[in-house]
Amino acid sequence: MSLKSTYFSPTAKTTDTHCDKAQESRMTHDSSDGSECGSARRASREWWLHVALLCVPLLAVYLHIPPPQLSPALDSWRTSGHFFTFRGNHIFYKESVGVVGSSDVLLLLHGFPTSSYDWYKIWDPLTQRFNRVIALDFLGFGFSHKPRPHRYSIFEQASVVETLVAHLGLSEQRINILSHDYGDTVALELLYRSDHNRSGHITINSLCLSNGGIFPETHYPRFLQKVLKDSGFISPVLTRLINFQFFSRGIKDVFGPYTQPTEAEFWDMWTGIRFNDGNLVMDSILQYINQRLKHRERWVGALTSTSTPLHMIYGPLDPVNPHPEFIQLYQKLVQRSTVSVLDEHVSHYPQLEDPTGFFNAYLSFINSF
Repeated sequence: MSLKSTYFSPTAKTTDTHCDKAQESRMTHDSSDGSECGSARRASREWWLHVALLCVPLLAVYLHIPPPQLSPALDSWRTSGHFFTFRGNHIFYKESVGVVGSSDVLLLLHGFPTSSYDWYKIWDPLTQRFNRVIALDFLGFGFSHKPRPHRYSIFEQASVVETLVAHLGLSEQRINILSHDYGDTVALELLYRSDHNRSGHITINSLCLSNGGIFPETHYPRFLQKVLKDSGFISPVLTRLINFQFFSRGIKDVFGPYTQPTEAEFWDMWTGIRFNDGNLVMDSILQYINQRLKHRERWVGALTSTSTPLHMIYGPLDPVNPHPEFIQLYQKLVQRSTVSVLDEHVSHYPQLEDPTGFFNAYLSFINSF
């Protein structure tokens, strides 16, 4: 048989055609299998994504255990206090009448994320110097109401303070303010209103600040604070995931190594936060960090332009407002203010870490004018 007849015969051509069709069929089948496998893998990934999205909130709800019981000390603080109403919310405050014959009034403004209980170590000594000593829990803190959803702001907290002063019949009284951390910024808004003679303002006799992040450029929020304030719709889930162990590990970093709270004191802090589900509003309250930046000119301007007697009590081991960066800027900008720098081991909560040194520093200031 010739080559021509072999390769160009009808039989050979038919055979080749069948082979080509079979090969195409196999290729089409393989392609179909690959497409089906790809679709299956995508469906599987989407299924697991939906499961994960469902599990996260379920896990968060599971971890949202009931708040701890008040300790005897914390319960005593609460039962010795009172409540007033601000825009439909109950605000806790504590007041003691001290020295007879004196008209001096002292108002205490606490920090984030704790409460008026921060002042308990110096409460009794203060009542031996002032006629009236008053402390409140800001809206969203401690034993006060913690509405949600709610847009918390420094401006609103200043109005809470003004309402308390009016409630106590002290609107015409000159008020001494002693503040810490978050309370420092509230105090600066009160100072601005006082110096600009705003309606309903407090007349401030003196102002003493302590370890507050009043300068955005020298303020270093903790990691958890940055995460909560900037996480948007994820923040409500994160606030439910915070438990005592996570909280205590975080807050111990803002105390000095030799001035750490006891386990019971950590629990009192955490209990105050968990009361009325306060952990669920922390992300909203933390917007004050952004407010400090936005309104820096207003609040730092009030501090640098006022004629009100000023003092700063400072724990130098503070990682939030570090030494010497913070205190050098304060002394540069607020030249009329006096300053007390406490022991080198004292950190962000000086009134709790060194109550004697803190009280003596404040007493020296208040007796100087």
